Amino acid sequence: MTTDLTDIQNIGPATAQSLIAAGIPDAETLRRRGAHEAYRALLLAGERPHFIGYYVLQMALQGRPWNDCRGEEKAALRVKFDALVAETRITTPTGIEAALREIGLVVSQSPSRS
Repeated sequence: MTTDLTDIQNIGPATAQSLIAAGIPDAETLRRRGAHEAYRALLLAGERPHFIGYYVLQMALQGRPWNDCRGEEKAALRVKFDALVAETRITTPTGIEAALREIGLVVSQSPSRS
């Protein structure tokens, strides 16, 4: 039996739609992947990074109100969020580079090693 994403506190229809588009179709899949990897999927699917969305997802999977994230916990999540955004920017082309790759004018290159 699958559970709708909106059955999880803090996840509304728009977030659920974004998660589904990112390959997370139900609450069980979201719980299994965890908030961090689910947010990675959102970024790789083209969602713009937003720290509040990241920590709301963290709070949702803990069954806590979205605005319950404070102090040291919030600061630690910010570090994880910033690292995730940096990782996905390296692997996911954006802007003109993404458009050029999509039409085949730019070929992906492996990062060079020094």
